[in-house]
Amino acid sequence: MSDIVLHGYWRSSAAYRVRIALGFKGIAFRQAPHDLRTGEQHDPAYLAIAPHGLVPALEHESQILIESTAILEWIEAKWPHPPLLPACPDAAAKVRAIAALIGCDIHPLNNLRVLTRIREMFDADNAQVKGWIAHWIHEGFGALETLIARDGGVFAFGDTPTIADCYTVPQVYNAERYNVDLSAYPRTLAVVEAARALPAFAAAHPELQPDFK
Repeated sequence: MSDIVLHGYWRSSAAYRVRIALGFKGIAFRQAPHDLRTGEQHDPAYLAIAPHGLVPALEHESQILIESTAILEWIEAKWPHPPLLPACPDAAAKVRAIAALIGCDIHPLNNLRVLTRIREMFDADNAQVKGWIAHWIHEGFGALETLIARDGGVFAFGDTPTIADCYTVPQVYNAERYNVDLSAYPRTLAVVEAARALPAFAAAHPELQPDFK
């Protein structure tokens, strides 16, 4: 049995990123699901692992890691081959910039706790929530499309998968979930299609996870 435990939720894009990276590196892990819809992330037993009450969290030997960005960097440092970051510092910074654009500027505004708060505080209906989601996806994807057009190849940066793809694929999945029109972003869609064809990306798809329902 693997000594790596990934705490997540099948539809969490942050957990999706980590599943991709672990699969790409060929690292065995087992999953500990927490249903965000029913509030399992607030269970005291899970808060003892991840005090911020979010997924993913990763347990390895005596270590507990939280936040997908930190976990991905840890995976890359611990298992550098095959690489998910370019060796060139300039190129690596560009890959990290794509990851930050998605992880800091798009995803947090559309995650479950933010959407729940909008509904609770402003009595937003489903159409308004979907409009909110689409607005921030379009704001970010306009920049993402430019970055991919500038430095992308087969994948989001160059011709081999990187951490940028670990972020881009789940974010496109989120956009598709909410029926956001992505036709204005052909380069983004092309690199996501290429990444989804790889076994590690395909296996990490939310609907293939043990807690999918």
